[in-house]
Amino acid sequence: MAFNIYICGVGGQGIGLLAAVLAQAAARAGLQTRACDTHGLAQRGGVVSSHIRLGADALTPLVPEGGADLVLALERLEALRGAAQYLKKGGQVVYYNTAYQPVSVRTGEAAYPSEEEVHLAVLGFGGKALSVNLANISDPRMQNSALLGKVAALNAVPGLPAAVIEEVLKEMVPPAALEENLALFRSPR
Repeated sequence: MAFNIYICGVGGQGIGLLAAVLAQAAARAGLQTRACDTHGLAQRGGVVSSHIRLGADALTPLVPEGGADLVLALERLEALRGAAQYLKKGGQVVYYNTAYQPVSVRTGEAAYPSEEEVHLAVLGFGGKALSVNLANISDPRMQNSALLGKVAALNAVPGLPAAVIEEVLKEMVPPAALEENLALFRSPR
């Protein structure tokens, strides 16, 4: 049986690095891995998503709608959208609790979901939501390392040890930002 991960956020948040670390770590841990990214309007603050499928039954890289065991998001609205479209019953949503408000919210045409609304909606979809929010992040692009740390601490991906995720993170993060990213990855949750 395949284990499906849907990752989403807003362009510039580090979705690409988050997905690359998870996919490479899974492959290094010996899991059959298929992955693909959709960049879309990333440079304009648009939605960015990645799909990772693990296991011999994962014949294509795209997670089917309603088929994600794990939805990872780097902000609340995308967590809600990702769960609504991709989360399967019994699945889990792990998201960074921050807000990147779209124009419709800024102009008052729409409301932005609260943390409680996200959790209640995910519960209504038959899943469970967990949020991450660390006060000591100097650069919002490092929220992905905090999210990876939560995934590792939860053992959220079967067969993927935290040590392997950290090993790949060390290889992929630029040296100038490595120590802070590792501190966020290892920080207590």
